[in-house]
Amino acid sequence: MDYTTYYIIGGAIFIFALGVKIIRPTHRGLIERLGKYRRYANPGFHWIIPFIDKMYQINITEQMVDAQAQEIITNDNLNATVDAQVYFRVISDEEHVKNSQYNVNRYEYQIVNLARTTLRNIIGTLTLKSANSERGKINAELHRTLTEETKNWGIQVIRTELKQIDPPGDVQETMNKVVKAENEKIAAIDFATARETAADGEKRARIKEAEGSRQAQILAAEGEALAIKMVNEAAEEYFIGNAQILRKLEAVEKAMQNNAKFIVPQGSDLVNVVSEMAGILPLKK
Repeated sequence: MDYTTYYIIGGAIFIFALGVKIIRPTHRGLIERLGKYRRYANPGFHWIIPFIDKMYQINITEQMVDAQAQEIITNDNLNATVDAQVYFRVISDEEHVKNSQYNVNRYEYQIVNLARTTLRNIIGTLTLKSANSERGKINAELHRTLTEETKNWGIQVIRTELKQIDPPGDVQETMNKVVKAENEKIAAIDFATARETAADGEKRARIKEAEGSRQAQILAAEGEALAIKMVNEAAEEYFIGNAQILRKLEAVEKAMQNNAKFIVPQGSDLVNVVSEMAGILPLKK
């Protein structure tokens, strides 16, 4: 076998190797022949004719582009620095992959420009305060507009995220002071409320204590009054009984002075007989 044969075989192998293309699962391929679309290539092994065919591989995974920070004049004439991110992917079927290459030039660049323009239109209708408080609404509007505008590009806009809405430095400083003042006001109100609650608690405790002291005094007074009443009743009973006995003794004494003689029935109580004579009634039990 001469050198010519080796050259031919070597050239054939080299040309074959040039035509070998491997497509990963994260990509899809478009094969053109002499500048004209020929076929769609799924993941795997493919061979094309070198120098005649050309394969373009398109990433179909989720991608992100930054809209880049820009200054936007809000509705209240403040310059806000606004930035956002757009997450998207090329839809993997043949028609959409073709649209991403043949219907738009550099779709990443176009998405960035479209996002910046849309942000200017949205933020320009809002005040700085409302723009900061309505981030969800801005994201939703940005997503809706991008989805509508890119539907012929074979692109699916997955989500949009507003990264920042920053006011000018002097405005930011003023806003920080306002927020600080509001926080201090809230803290003061909370402190006053806590003090008021504590004061109410102390007041209720003092009232309860006073009520308890008053009740104790009432009970003590009632007990003392009851004790005095019992003493009075006992004293009254005692002195009434003693007064009757004294009258009996006085009657006996007078009888003795007159040398009076009494005939007392056997078994009778002398005191009782004298009591009857003196007209003294016995004490009721």
